[in-house]
Amino acid sequence: MNFEFSDARFLDVIRMIEDYRLDIRTVTMGISLIGCTRPTMEATAQAVYDRVVERARNLVPVCEGIERELGIPIVNKRISVTPVALVAAGADGNPVEIARALDRAAGELGVNFVGGYSALVEKGGTTADKKLIYSIPEALSVTDNVCGSVNVASSRAGINMNAVAKMGEIVKEAAEATADRSSIACAKLVVFANAVGDNPFMAGAFHGIEEPDTVISVGVSGPGVVDNAIAPLKGASLNEVAEEIKKAAFKITRAGQLVGTLAAERLGVPFGIVDLSLAPTAEMGDSVAHVLERMGLDQVGTHGTTAALALLNDAVKKGGMMACSRVGGLSGSFIPVSEDKGMIDAVNSGAISMDKLEAMTSICSVGFDMIAIPGDTSAELIAGMIADEAAIGVMNHKTTASRLIPVPGTKPGDEVNFGGLLGYAPVIPVNTVGNDEFIHRGGFIPAPVHGFRN
Repeated sequence: MNFEFSDARFLDVIRMIEDYRLDIRTVTMGISLIGCTRPTMEATAQAVYDRVVERARNLVPVCEGIERELGIPIVNKRISVTPVALVAAGADGNPVEIARALDRAAGELGVNFVGGYSALVEKGGTTADKKLIYSIPEALSVTDNVCGSVNVASSRAGINMNAVAKMGEIVKEAAEATADRSSIACAKLVVFANAVGDNPFMAGAFHGIEEPDTVISVGVSGPGVVDNAIAPLKGASLNEVAEEIKKAAFKITRAGQLVGTLAAERLGVPFGIVDLSLAPTAEMGDSVAHVLERMGLDQVGTHGTTAALALLNDAVKKGGMMACSRVGGLSGSFIPVSEDKGMIDAVNSGAISMDKLEAMTSICSVGFDMIAIPGDTSAELIAGMIADEAAIGVMNHKTTASRLIPVPGTKPGDEVNFGGLLGYAPVIPVNTVGNDEFIHRGGFIPAPVHGFRN
């Protein structure tokens, strides 16, 4: 690959930025909170606040400087922290104090989100894990910028169905706690299988215990660039389409690598990874669904959609990996309903159902993402959706997640607006056949035999 700069290459980059909505979705600073635990929760919260403010003081100014210098928009500046359940374990009191401290730090620093109000319970939960999980509705409802996540399954451990059942209840409680704000707390809560500690995207980001004290990671965007790359390929074979997607993904990832390297150097911290995920928005020209339709689908959701998504996901990974020395996070394609204009239109027309979304999640980077469901959906049915997604992740050795939003008082066909990057979503119908007995059995779904790879 020729890396020499030419007028054509410069013009190509300018077109990607100005015409095709190329941006860096997020520069995320991961900060370890190990060592912040104090005897009381108040003192621990203060130590957390002090560390985050100290480490990330220059994050926003540095990112804004890079934006001006390169002309590439950096949409969000974010922070991820060590799962708070670990930090709160040795302190007496309510872990919500730490959430409030993180929110204060976010306000002072000017960052968009702080992720890491999290617990990892795939093999069982400690007392501290349980305390944090029970506090999630309060923590996410009294803060503006704090995001939470819970990992309930892994390919090595199987699925913790006790945790799954509880998270169904927690999602309902979070929805009720912010019913007057379109249940925004649920939009800041992710339930994972195979969660990764270097994910720069919200709401599921946390700073893994295997990471350095501080690290910079980047999440790219670029569905518009990919869409425009394959637009001229009328009548071309699908392998030719895949080749063009790889080339576009290379360019997008190269931009991410450059931004991440510069940010890390100027902040004096290690560069972590570039997450290759195509992250859409609800604006025209910035849709993953429209990329799939460009391949020849009349509308996303029709038969062939999952195959088209498989082509896209694979090509993005192959192109991106050639462009970047360190790839990580989720890396693939996001299909959040509320954040993708094509997905929104497909739900409104009936082309996309929950069943089709579930099939697509066996391929994409995440899972049931930013999906508004009827407000009267039971905790057990929500737990069933979480369990289904976890099973797909566990069996396929991939990260899957659920970000479900049962907005009280809504029914199928209603529309819910979350604002900003979170977009808006039509409420999608769900299967209402009961599953209570299954969910209330509890226990564990064992890991698959192919999960043991030593």
